[in-house]
Parts: sequence; structure tokens; C-alpha cells
Amino acid sequence: MTQPLGPVMLDVEGTQLRDEERQLISRAEVGGVLLFARNTPDVATTQALIGQIRECRPDILVAIDQEGGRVQRLKEGVTQIPPMAVLGHHFAESPESALTLTQDAGWLLGMEMAACGFDLSFAPVLDLDDDQSPAIGSRSFSPDPEVVAVLAGAFIEGLHEAGMVAVGKHFPGHGGARQDSHFGVAEDPRSLAELREHDLVPFARLATKLDGIMPAHVIYSAFDDRPAGFSPSWLGMLREELGFKGAIFSDDLTMAAAHAAGSPSERAEAAWGAGCDMAVICNAPAAAREIVAACEGRQAQRVAKLRYARARPTLASLAAISRWRRTHVRLESLNESE
Repeated sequence: MTQPLGPVMLDVEGTQLRDEERQLISRAEVGGVLLFARNTPDVATTQALIGQIRECRPDILVAIDQEGGRVQRLKEGVTQIPPMAVLGHHFAESPESALTLTQDAGWLLGMEMAACGFDLSFAPVLDLDDDQSPAIGSRSFSPDPEVVAVLAGAFIEGLHEAGMVAVGKHFPGHGGARQDSHFGVAEDPRSLAELREHDLVPFARLATKLDGIMPAHVIYSAFDDRPAGFSPSWLGMLREELGFKGAIFSDDLTMAAAHAAGSPSERAEAAWGAGCDMAVICNAPAAAREIVAACEGRQAQRVAKLRYARARPTLASLAAISRWRRTHVRLESLNESE
């Protein structure tokens, strides 16, 4: 049986662990650490920091937001991946070529992140780009749900080829919210019928292929007055209707749109109560300590299945693989053309 992990994912401040951070991540309630650009200035520094984290907790999940485009935390020493919208544009011109490249991109990202020491990247984005949401934009493959489903499916296949899990976001779709949930309350007033025909399509199509899902801090007011990540109705639909059996991560509980649920520990309880397996809390050390203290003894069985289980490649060994070289050159050229 897979050893369960704690239900809290938090961050650390710099490129080396402080003593108080070592103490905190050594607690059983902490199941994961999420690294940001400030932690990952280059590959060697990143690998050294992950080594320090694993000295404290060999079993802990180490995650990163490495999507490509403007959301690529680690840049030095790895491939510069273009925004997913670039792959969507390529699909409109040459579908077969774009599908192959997208699958290769997922494989390359998974192999590079595994080589750096990560267990997972929070990718792919399944949101649609309707030119309404400042939080999404070029992070999305396309405004067309069918295109997003097909390309994200290829990206997931590539991640899985690399032995890396796929975590889709932001259920049931952030693209229709005009507000950025990082900075304020975000609302999408469309009916459930409209969402089913549009934003929900990629999630419905790919739910059984995904290993993890992150719900949006968006209120879909025609369906529920709570953000999706705090909604038993939305997360119940994800489990029961869409058949998703993987791990559910809250979006960052320090985001402004999450504050309506109360104090940090109340936000975490709301996320767990709705059906999230892991509460993500970043850039707020005091809040993280409060949440960890509030969940003593709680475990998250599903998230333990997300650990990277293969022998890790090295970045040097990847350079000897023709698939990596071909994909690296293509992605870098697309990124430079942006």
C-alpha cells in the first residue's frame, strides 16, 4: 500500500532551507513543497534545494508550476517552452504536426523536471482563452474546447511517457471570469448548461486520464455561491459524474478570491470539506503554520500516488536522445518567435 502523505503543500523562502522551514516540512501534516522562480534560479541551485528538502523528508512531493510561456518558474538550464497558445495556433495550420509536437513537449517537460528532482508540474492548463480572463490568456491552448481537449490530451500522453503525472487546471474553467482570482473575487455568471457545452468539455474528456486536478477560485453563481475549490457540488460532480479518481489540489489559499472562506485554517477546512485532498498555501509562512497546526493527524492517500517512481534521468543524458534534441530546438524556436 502507498504510504499516505499529509494534506498541506507549502513553499519555502529562498534557495536554501532555513532551520524553521526544516522543522515545518519535517511534520507529517506537510505532504508537499511548491517551488517558485525565487527558489529556482538555475538547475544546480534547484537540485541542491530539492536535495535539502528530501534530506528532511525523502517521501515528500516537490512540485513546480512549469507550463511554458509566462508561467515557467525554472528557466536557466532547461528548455524555454512557448505559451500553449502557440501550439494551438500551430494546430490550426498543421494538426498532425502540432499533435506530435505537443506530445513531445509534454514528454520533454516531464523528463526535464524529473531530472531536476521534481515529482510533478501543475500542468496542463485546460482553461479556454475567451479573451476575458487576465489570469489565462496565452496559457490556454485555444478558445475552442475541442482543440484544448485534443492538445491537452497529447500533452498528458507525453507527460505519462516521461513517468510524470498530469495535473489539469482550473476546473471547471477559469477562462470566462473577467477578474483575476489572484487579486480579487472572480465570478462567472454563465449557466451550468453553457459551461457543459464549453469550458467543461476538456475536463469531461480528460478526467480519467488526469492524475490530479486543481479547481478554480471562481464563483459560478448560477450553480453555487462558493468558489469551485470550496464547493462540494462542483467537486462532487468531478468525482461522480466525470469519474475523476485522482488527487484534487486547492489553488493557492492565499489568493484574494479564497479569502471569503475566512482565516487560513478555515479556508483549508473549507477546501478539505469540499473534497480537496491537499490544501496549497504559499507566500504566507504564518498562515502555513496555522494550517499545519489545524490538521494534525489528517492524511491524504491519493496524493502519495503522484510521486515520481522511475529512475531519474540526468539533463546530460537527455541531450543524447534524438527526441529531446529535436523537440528542444523546435520549442526554443517557437518561443523566440513570440
